Amino acid sequence: MSFASMKSSRANELAKLKSAMEAGDSNKPRGAAEEFWKPERDKAGNGQAIIRFLPAADGEDNPWIQYYDHFFKGPTGQYYVEKSLTTLGQNDPVSEFNSTLWNSGVEEDKETARAQKRRLHYVANILVVKDFANPENNGRVMPYRFGRKIWDKIKDAMNPAFEGDEPVNPFDFWEGADFHIKITNVGGWANYDKSIFKAPTQLFDGDDAQLEAVYNKLTPLSNMIAADQFKSYDELKAKLNRVLCIESDEPTLAARPPRVERPAPVVQEEVEVEVREPAPAPRPAPAASMDDDDDTLSYFQSLAED
Repeated sequence: MSFASMKSSRANELAKLKSAMEAGDSNKPRGAAEEFWKPERDKAGNGQAIIRFLPAADGEDNPWIQYYDHFFKGPTGQYYVEKSLTTLGQNDPVSEFNSTLWNSGVEEDKETARAQKRRLHYVANILVVKDFANPENNGRVMPYRFGRKIWDKIKDAMNPAFEGDEPVNPFDFWEGADFHIKITNVGGWANYDKSIFKAPTQLFDGDDAQLEAVYNKLTPLSNMIAADQFKSYDELKAKLNRVLCIESDEPTLAARPPRVERPAPVVQEEVEVEVREPAPAPRPAPAASMDDDDDTLSYFQSLAED
């Protein structure tokens, strides 16, 4: 889609994006990301920046993608850092093993499963309006990876809770709004609660030449997480067994490894962690789902970034 076509068809864009959010659309993934922009924090763990979320690139349906991954250290000292096949709606060996651990009835197994839970990431193109720590980034168009807290603020802007508040499409050039990221150190990890959208404004005062220049710099996000960029189920299971020192081809509680070591808590990006999608028939559904216990798991947001 050209810049002119995008501009002419934007009237229904907010409704389309709301539908995509409700459907949990993940844009059907692809491979390794380019360089991500990331707000820098000071020694106290605080930081700030002003960014503008941007529309979908040419040929893309939505201006964001989402994916899951796992990050943990096994008793071997090796790390398991891999995208989860649940991103593609497929079974993933870590999620399956975590479900077995969770339903074992042993509290130590639940702790291990918590440490191995999947993490949820979102990626969107942004314009860096003001990078307080690195002003050389000002004006750059880059992909930005973020977690559930910022995602919820985007949803709140599009679906205001109070009567009289107008919905805003944060990804719109003309009726979007700058986003002021404010990071504070809360309990050892980065907290984004104070981040806010400013009043809606036209980017570059609606100057088409400048807007089109930005549009032409957008990264096609669906090229970041494609099915052919994920390792196969068998490859992931082999790596899981290797990291956890499991000699069997099928991880079982009989071959339960020592407790998984979590990296030391550090101030870092806030991410959502979950376990797995329910296994399809003919496998019976697990007796309990770890996803029901998410409210008790916020401290696992302190897992280190890959």
